[in-house]
Amino acid sequence: MKLNYLATTFVLGLAVLLASSAFASNKGSLQVQEPFQVNGQQLAAGDYQLRWDGSGAMVEVTFMQGKKEVAKTTARIIALDKAYDYDSAVIDHASGKTSVSEVRFAGKKFALAIGTAEKAEMIPTAGK
Repeated sequence: MKLNYLATTFVLGLAVLLASSAFASNKGSLQVQEPFQVNGQQLAAGDYQLRWDGSGAMVEVTFMQGKKEVAKTTARIIALDKAYDYDSAVIDHASGKTSVSEVRFAGKKFALAIGTAEKAEMIPTAGK
């Protein structure tokens, strides 16, 4: 009886741990092939790590290169019909400025909608 209770407690504890770690993954990577703007700040083409914090549909997104924070903005988490095979960004070229309007992550069924700009074209990341 005691062994059965211990096994049940262990399984429930493991389930809670796995569920919380699945939702704790609030980061992703992105490679952009051309200079772009985030929240009015010009960023160079290159590799970025994105981290986001917040509860609910609205989050604060931080663009990082290495350990250096290079830009911060807000985004809305949107559900996707399917998970994408690679990380990608939707780039908006409106009004002569290149900016990121959405970021999609490999294997995830959600995206980050940054701002309300109309989506212009999909730029896949290299090597994914």
